[in-house]
Amino acid sequence: MAWDFSTEPEFQQKLDWMTGFVHDEIRPLETLDLSWPQLRAAIAPLQQEVKKQQLWAAHLDPELGGQGYGQVKLGLMHEILGSSPYGPLVFGCQAPDSGNAEILAAAGTGEQKRRWLDPLLAGEMYSAFALTEPDNAGADPTNLTTTAVRDGDGWVINGAKWFISNAATADFVIVVAVTDPDAERHRRTSQFIVPIDAPGLEVVRDIASMENPSPRENTYGSHCEVVFRDVRVGDDALLGNPGDGFLIAQKRLGPGRIHHCMRWIGQANRAFDMMCERATYRFAHGGVLGDKQTVRNWIADSAAEMQALRLMTLQAAWVIDTQGTKAARKEIAMIKYYGAKILHDVIDRAVQTHGSLGYSSDLPLDFMYRAARAARLYDGPDEVHRDTVAKLVLRDYTPPAGNVPSEHVPTRRRAAQERYAALFDEILASV
Repeated sequence: MAWDFSTEPEFQQKLDWMTGFVHDEIRPLETLDLSWPQLRAAIAPLQQEVKKQQLWAAHLDPELGGQGYGQVKLGLMHEILGSSPYGPLVFGCQAPDSGNAEILAAAGTGEQKRRWLDPLLAGEMYSAFALTEPDNAGADPTNLTTTAVRDGDGWVINGAKWFISNAATADFVIVVAVTDPDAERHRRTSQFIVPIDAPGLEVVRDIASMENPSPRENTYGSHCEVVFRDVRVGDDALLGNPGDGFLIAQKRLGPGRIHHCMRWIGQANRAFDMMCERATYRFAHGGVLGDKQTVRNWIADSAAEMQALRLMTLQAAWVIDTQGTKAARKEIAMIKYYGAKILHDVIDRAVQTHGSLGYSSDLPLDFMYRAARAARLYDGPDEVHRDTVAKLVLRDYTPPAGNVPSEHVPTRRRAAQERYAALFDEILASV
């Protein structure tokens, strides 16, 4: 029986180095109002240091320039990187580029990998993934209306997408479009690689959001509205075969949700540290906050919930590593909605502990709180993941005989009386 919660010493050394590097070198950048060109210049030497440590793009196989780490190791890394919004970017594993790299590695041709994947992995290009549409529920990607119509030896793409992360700073977009509207619902779509400067592709705007109410144009972390008007691409833009769009998309979602949840743990831990620090010195009503039962309850509940989420997420990662993504479907869905709740709750408690300071922008809690709300939406809303978990759980149950509950006491009593009747008769006869 194997049941091991330890981390091998060699990898723990890497994690320890990452912890110090993120805290000392990456977090200070958060306080600067950097444009995208300035940010790229600032992180370039940091990215080189990461590459020297052989931690760059660790989610990909060694032949692609990564480390070939499994999901458990990647999860432990993302727990550290998630404490800063720039952490994944410096380590070459930021969304949506990491997922797009996995797609290109799995479904791309040799030429597509040379043209798009290699510079993406080198940090020379950045990308976006265009799936969500303004007029269709993002929770059901089989309802897309953006089309790619065959025209000669190429395709013509038309449609509107929105909340396309990092489209403002991307060099190319992977777009999901309907290529066969009459096909089975999971075979209707295909994926295409489109250069950001393709004629007819317009990044309309950076969408103001709860996370960023006043976005500055062309900044990292944007969520954009993108329109395709008669965008023409060749056959060399198609990923895989026509109709593979949904199947290819699944390659990025399972592992990506593991990374999301571990990054959320990193963010929650950062808020937790701020809350605990505040409790040691803020004086009110005759003592520091750490002496108050309510604040102690917040600290205790947060510690237990973060530990539960961490173990749940690493167990889901272990299932992927040992049995494959499909086998971890229930575990992945479970951590997605549970993790989003814990992230929000811990940050909320930290804000409350700091009072007006927590509500202000003098601490990162302000941004963390607003950004955390989106966790319940992206990569599928909570309701979809809860529904998935419930359906998978209910598969293990069947109606009882005659619709009488299995634990019905009168029925069980009669069965027990029949089962032990002879024994009872022997006992009575011997008295």
